[in-house]
Amino acid sequence: MAILGVQMFTLREFTQNEEDLAATLRRVRDMGYRSIQISAFGPIPAGRIQQLCADMDLDIAATHVSWDRLQSELDLVIEEHLLWNCRHTAVGMIPPEQYLSRSGLAQFLVEAEPVIVGLQAAGISFSYHNHRHEFQHFDGQTWLQALLQRAPDINLNLELDTHWIVAGGADPVDWINKAGSCMPLLHLKDFRLDNENRRRFAAVGQGNLNWVDILAEAEKHPIKYYLVEQDNCYGEDPFECLSQSFEFLSGFGLS
Repeated sequence: MAILGVQMFTLREFTQNEEDLAATLRRVRDMGYRSIQISAFGPIPAGRIQQLCADMDLDIAATHVSWDRLQSELDLVIEEHLLWNCRHTAVGMIPPEQYLSRSGLAQFLVEAEPVIVGLQAAGISFSYHNHRHEFQHFDGQTWLQALLQRAPDINLNLELDTHWIVAGGADPVDWINKAGSCMPLLHLKDFRLDNENRRRFAAVGQGNLNWVDILAEAEKHPIKYYLVEQDNCYGEDPFECLSQSFEFLSGFGLS
């Protein structure tokens, strides 16, 4: 059974200094979550992050690291991950204006290979996190499908995001089936329509995604961490939103 965690981008307003981070991690653990994915933290020393997570009995499951930093500061990124005993990282986004084409895909694969080699030598996996733009078609095939076909060549994993798959017009169940064997991390993210028919992020279980089938398919694959994320809470308390997500998902036996 996968471990349930929080993608900390959800709580980015509350992780910009050490005092706020300590209080935030305590609230995350008190909700019942057992792990986090580090993202958008303020300038807090890596050692202090490690100690605060240890104090709260929270596993650092994974991180999001910018593409620029992965290419220019790989040794430091590896050092931080080893300190945190964190074995998974992902790139949250690569600039679509540079990479969203068949030639851009080829460029990304060339640039990604030495990053993956360096990470793997340290025992750290690397994943690509999708948004909706990767579902654009090029020569009759989506960019993400083309990436998935080439991923085994360089030991690249995917970190699928359920919300963005649907926003791209695709099916999370189908994509989890396609990518599940090379996906240590899965983002659980919901959405609903507001009264003006605008797509809005929602707590998991408070939107329109088919979680029964999504979670049933995910359980068939060796996914280690399910990471809950809500990019925008539209004025609601993000801690309350994460608590609602945890309560819903615990009904499926997750924790």
